[in-house]
Amino acid sequence: MSKVYHYILAFLASTCLMSACQQGSQSLPYLGEKEITEDDTVYYTIPSFEFLDQDSNTVSNKTLAGKAYVTDFFFTSCPTICPKVKQQMLRLQDQFEDPAKLQFLSMSIDYRKDSIPVLKRYAEKIGIESDQWHLVQLEKGQVDKTANDFFNIAFEDENAPGGFDHSGRLILVDGNGHVRAHCNGTDADSVDGFAEDIKTLLNEG
Repeated sequence: MSKVYHYILAFLASTCLMSACQQGSQSLPYLGEKEITEDDTVYYTIPSFEFLDQDSNTVSNKTLAGKAYVTDFFFTSCPTICPKVKQQMLRLQDQFEDPAKLQFLSMSIDYRKDSIPVLKRYAEKIGIESDQWHLVQLEKGQVDKTANDFFNIAFEDENAPGGFDHSGRLILVDGNGHVRAHCNGTDADSVDGFAEDIKTLLNEG
């Protein structure tokens, strides 16, 4: 899959998601394609997934069912945006402490280095709460598709710092697997607006 395709995808995703971070709204939009029938509107749903996290526990769309979650793509040796994104996600973890209401899912795109023990050490190093925040490793063939499934961008690029190119986008998924909001995870102001979106979503139920 070419870089041009990914950049086009990123642009289209940004266009369809641009209304997501609206502070003060009473409800959040449902993002992505939808199918309108005579009886109902069927919104885009994250496809099924199943991974092992830093504690070797299974994390899937079934285990997260009924819970909102924030997801991103990263790798532990990232020399560029990942530390900034994780700093902002730690702010969100401190703000939303109840794992029964909000979970975090960080997917590593470095299939060579980010083994479960590496992810465990990384989680402990930066202060991740394992009952709420899951770090999982994607296999080589999963990176492109999984990123696309989550309206994100991540791919291997030998010319990129660390060998991978990826966005710093955070995605908010509701308990039914619908994508509801996004933000730039490297920007504190954008994340502040995203936090308001999380509050709005949690208040919907």
